[in-house]
Amino acid sequence: MIHIGIPVHNERETIGPLLWRIRELLYGERRQFHVLVCDDASDDGTPEALELYPRVLPLTVLRNQERLGYAASLDRLVRATLRRSSYPRRDAFVSMQGDFSDPPERLSEMLRRFEGGADLVTVARSDAEPYKRRLTRLGGRLLARSLLAAPAVTDPYATLRLYRLFALERATGAGAGKLLLYEGWAANAALLLHVWPFVRRFEEIPYAPHSMRRYRGPRFHAGEELRHLFAAGRDRSLRELGRQIVEAA
Repeated sequence: MIHIGIPVHNERETIGPLLWRIRELLYGERRQFHVLVCDDASDDGTPEALELYPRVLPLTVLRNQERLGYAASLDRLVRATLRRSSYPRRDAFVSMQGDFSDPPERLSEMLRRFEGGADLVTVARSDAEPYKRRLTRLGGRLLARSLLAAPAVTDPYATLRLYRLFALERATGAGAGKLLLYEGWAANAALLLHVWPFVRRFEEIPYAPHSMRRYRGPRFHAGEELRHLFAAGRDRSLRELGRQIVEAA
C-alpha cells in the first residue's frame, strides 16, 4: 500500500487537480494507494473543494482547527499513516506539496525504486530552482551544517520523498514525538536525519518538472527558512544525531 501525505493551507485552486492527477497516474498503473490530506485551517474554500474527492479516490482528510504549520501537519500525516498500516515493511509513505510544486509524474519512478528495494527515495531539485532559492539553500548549508550529515543526499530539504514505513516507525519511536520542531526546509532536513539510521538503501532522482505544465512557485520566504535552519542547526539533539550518522558512515 502506498500512502500519500499532503499538508495543505489555502490550496483551493490546486488541491483538486492534484488529487485527480494522482488518481490518473496510480489507477492507470493498478497501484493500491490511499491519500491523506492535512488541511491546516484553510479559510479559502479548500475544505469545500476536498469534499468532492472521497467519491472518486481513497482519501482521508484531517483538519487542524487552528493554524499549526507545515511541521505539525506533516507529523500528523506520518503518525496517521503509521496507525493505518499493518505492514510497515511493505508499505510506503510519500510526502508532497499540495500546490503542484512537486510534480506527481515522478511518483511512478519513485514507486519502482521502492519496489526495487529502496527504503528512502528523494526527488532532488537544487539545480532546478530560482536564484533566490538557490542562494537561500547555500545560506542554509552554512548555518546548519549538522543537517547535512546524511551521505549521498544532495537535497536534504526535499519535500517530495518516499519513506518505507518501517524506517518512519523506528524514527518516530526513537524520537518520542520530537521529530519536527522546526518549519519548512528545516523540518524536512530534521526528518531525514531521524530516518537515516534505519535506511538500508537510499536513491535520489532528479526533479524533472512536466514539460507542458506551468508550475506555481510555493509560498517561499527566505528569511523564515533561514531562521528555522539556524535554530535547527543549533539544536543539540540534531547536532548529536548528525555526528552519529557521520561516524557510522
